This record gives sequence, structure tokens and C-alpha cells, in this order.
Amino acid sequence: MENAEERVAKFYNTVGWDSDGEITEDARRWEDLREHAKEYVSKCRLRVLRHIPDNGLNILDMASGPIQYKEYLEFSRNFKRRYCVDLSKDALEKAKKKIGDHGMFLHGSFFDIPLEENFFDCVISLHTIYHIDKDKQEEAVRKLVKVVKPGKPVIIVYNNPDSLDIRLVKFAKFLLKRNVKTKKTDDSVLYFASHAIKWWDRFKDVSEVKILPWRSFNSHLQKRFFPDNNLGSYMFKILFKLEDNYPNFFAKYFTYPMIILTKK
Repeated sequence: MENAEERVAKFYNTVGWDSDGEITEDARRWEDLREHAKEYVSKCRLRVLRHIPDNGLNILDMASGPIQYKEYLEFSRNFKRRYCVDLSKDALEKAKKKIGDHGMFLHGSFFDIPLEENFFDCVISLHTIYHIDKDKQEEAVRKLVKVVKPGKPVIIVYNNPDSLDIRLVKFAKFLLKRNVKTKKTDDSVLYFASHAIKWWDRFKDVSEVKILPWRSFNSHLQKRFFPDNNLGSYMFKILFKLEDNYPNFFAKYFTYPMIILTKK
């Protein structure tokens, strides 16, 4: 059996970053690319920028991929150097074409790459930690906190295993009193495991922990609940305002929380 890291590396070193024009296989599978979702999706990505320092020397992008969305380029605009770490050599080559000499590109396992303690002015890790072996996720997060400077943030986009949609599925299974089998797809090649929101409290010994909403639904549910028309655009605008106005509720009960760990 391949371990979690080997499975992720295999996917992204084969089909994950293949593209048809500007759309990668990763985006095709897991992003909502519809016309009337674009504004909402873009604004959610830029929520990360709210918590990135206004300036600094070095920013670490853990599992950067090819920096595939234009909003991701904004994250390092006020920094001298962006350090991109990734398991995929192809992704790093594509990232280099976008940021050039502004970047440092480190290929390999994050656990094996030596990084200086208290070196970075900011760390970002988007949709990555839950693809790490569940028993090694704490080690990865603690390394991220270790390499950031005191008073600076580690920003992580994560998955909530207790979100309302997952609870509804569990409740439906209970009502039906039988196992509802999920159709197996190629998505199964990617390892995926996430801890409950309370799990993040363990990092209070080294950082201040703040949890905010990044986005409420995964792309599959968005496509089901929000039509690709003017009504859908209006629904997305309302949802974005609700997420900003009631952050504790949406971070606790919806799909993608954003974890901000500010190092003590």
C-alpha cells in the first residue's frame, strides 16, 4: 500500500496538473468554474490576503502547486521572495514561469526539506494539510509554525469533517438504516483526512489560534445548490456577506475553514 504522501505525489506527478488550456485536471475535478460562480470564488480566495502582512522579506507557500489561480499571485506581491515547496516538479516549473526570479522552488517532501527557524514573515498552506497522513498533520503544522517569525501568521485552508452537509449525509444514512455506498471514482487516488475544528486548539501552546470561514461549500454542492444564472450570482453575493457577518457560525458548521496561527 502506498502511503498518503506517495499517493498525492503520484496523482500530481501524472494527471493532477495536466491542463486543457488554462484549466488543470485538479481544477476541473474540484473547483467551481462556472461563469456566475467566478466572482464569489475569487473573493473567497482573496480572503487569505486579508491576513497576510502588508510587507515582508520571505513568504512560504507550502504545496504551492503551479500557483494556478490569478488570486494566488497576489499573496506574495509585497514580499521579496516566495518559497514554493511541492511534491510535483512539473508544478514548480509552471510556478517558475509565473513568478520567475521572485521565487525559490524546493522540490520534495515538506518533512525532508530543511528550513530555517523564525525565517518567514508569513506562511500559507491551501488545501494541503488534509492530504497529509492524519497522524502526521500535527508534525507538519508545528514545522510551519516553527519556521515563521514570532508575531507572524501561518494561514491554512482546511476541511471541516463535521460540516452540516456531512452531518446531513450521516443523518440520511441513519434514517435509511443501511449503508449508502459512494461510487468510487479516480478521486480515491488522493489521500484525504481531516480533524475536527477543536483539534486546532492543541496549537495554542505556540500560537494564537483564530478560525474564520474561507468558503462554505465544496464545488459539487455549490453546483447543486447555486444555479449558473443571475439568481445564482445574487445567492453567492448574499452568502459571501453572511460568511463575513457571522464568521464563527460559518467556520464551525461549513466546509472550508481558514486557520490563522499567529506565532507567540
